[in-house]
Amino acid sequence: MTGFVPVAQTNPLAGLRVDAGTVTQAVLVLVVAYVLARLVAAGLSFVAERAGDRRIAVKVFIPLARFVIYAVATASILGGIFQLGSTELVAAGGLLGAALGFGIKDLFASVIGGLVVVFERPYRVGDKVGLGEHYGEVTDVGLRATRLVTPDDTEVVVPNLAIFGDSVANANAGAAEMLAVAEVHVAPTADHERAVDIVREAALTSPYVRLSGEHPVTVIVEDGPHYTTIRGKAYVADLRDEFPFTSDVTRRALAEFDAAGIERPRFAPDEA
Repeated sequence: MTGFVPVAQTNPLAGLRVDAGTVTQAVLVLVVAYVLARLVAAGLSFVAERAGDRRIAVKVFIPLARFVIYAVATASILGGIFQLGSTELVAAGGLLGAALGFGIKDLFASVIGGLVVVFERPYRVGDKVGLGEHYGEVTDVGLRATRLVTPDDTEVVVPNLAIFGDSVANANAGAAEMLAVAEVHVAPTADHERAVDIVREAALTSPYVRLSGEHPVTVIVEDGPHYTTIRGKAYVADLRDEFPFTSDVTRRALAEFDAAGIERPRFAPDEA
């Protein structure tokens, strides 16, 4: 009589080692990784702020170092929990799939987005960027999100997954210098040539401007039914001087407009 040979039942989680010692070790590894990542980031930031034109080049290593530290910590923790056999790998994959299905897929996508930012470098720490509707200086690229400081000194946290769906505009692309634009408005009947000369002179004499053969001062005139827009475009030596430059040029140009009798528009641009 031929009988059925029983198939051995295997527990896919049998290779997991989850006990008090393993949990304690995992917590200690995470704490050490967190403290080390903070110390390395602080040290690199300290060096970067004293590196002059190389500030952004040094800050590039902050998110990279953070990712390496957390990757090593994660590998250490998983090595203490899983045996590197096929059964355990299947079990780990099943647990990860279940976790993603229970609502952390956005977190996972943000981590992948952080890796993309680190290795493809659409922007770096220290760059002036526009992420979706937000614009500011990148102060940190973390595992989950990028932090920006806006011109009004507001910190904005943007999930890294935003790079997959939103536009990314980088004003300086890793360089210390960047283009800044000062914009003023005059009446359609005003002396436009004189206004252009005033804006150009204000930009040329600004203490924040960086003049070179490759980066001259340019003035653009855009006519409209209710007012004429005049934009003075020039490079600043340090991207952090963008708004001091635009404020300086705007203030002095408007003062010269008043002294020269150049008419200002009767309607504000947002009212026209």
